[in-house]
Amino acid sequence: MEPVPHTVAAHESGTKQVDHAVARALELFGKRWTGLIVAVLLGGPAHFAELRRGIPGISERMLSDRLTELGAAQLVVREVHGGPPLRVSYRLTEAGAALESVFKELSRWAKRHLRESQQSSAADDKPAACVSTCRRGPPISRGP
Repeated sequence: MEPVPHTVAAHESGTKQVDHAVARALELFGKRWTGLIVAVLLGGPAHFAELRRGIPGISERMLSDRLTELGAAQLVVREVHGGPPLRVSYRLTEAGAALESVFKELSRWAKRHLRESQQSSAADDKPAACVSTCRRGPPISRGP
């Protein structure tokens, strides 16, 4: 099987090396919860509490940390809306929204190539369970 163009580069010595752009993207999206946050925000701006409800299992601190990282990567913008009460929402930047086609293709790939127990589906409404299963493997039966 041939590598996808631009994902592997040949070093001067002939040794194949991963493309640095792919490595940077996977460094960001390889962190737990990051992709799920972007996936929820692809549906439009959301308040912090809406994001927490949309991603069961994520803690407030982790959500805050990941939103900060996505902001630093210029994929998410935090917007403060005057009150009272003061409201904060998050939305994807143009660069973040450009990931929509990537996420659609990733979803198609997962539906074709991953077992159902490894897939996260919006219809299942259980992304945290999938992330846990995909990261650590299926739960171990402890017996009766």
